[in-house]
Amino acid sequence: MKKLIFIFVLVSLFSCNDYIDKPKNLVDQKVMAEIIADLTINEQATFVYQDKNLEAGTRFILKSHHVKPDDFVESFKYYVIKEKMPDIANEAQEILLKKDPKADQYIKNKMKNGGAPSLMKY
Repeated sequence: MKKLIFIFVLVSLFSCNDYIDKPKNLVDQKVMAEIIADLTINEQATFVYQDKNLEAGTRFILKSHHVKPDDFVESFKYYVIKEKMPDIANEAQEILLKKDPKADQYIKNKMKNGGAPSLMKY
């Protein structure tokens, strides 16, 4: 059953690859990169607080950027289908490097060892 659902989702994504309506409240690419950078930092808290529900952190990040959750999800889907997410992810990585310059060495070590940092994987 799960395989059938997965195949249906893939087919539907590829079928609308050429045409997708622009969401009504499309989040700007720069704001999207900032949100993804903040969400990446928030995700790191899950390693420290493994038994806690950190959903409030995600809501706070979206609220601080004045973005509704539905608008974020629709914009994310739009950018993925339009193949703009790699650029947004790279911009988010630059934002993270500005916030923590030591992360640059971590990324270089991961790239040298053949494993891309999780932010760059799709």
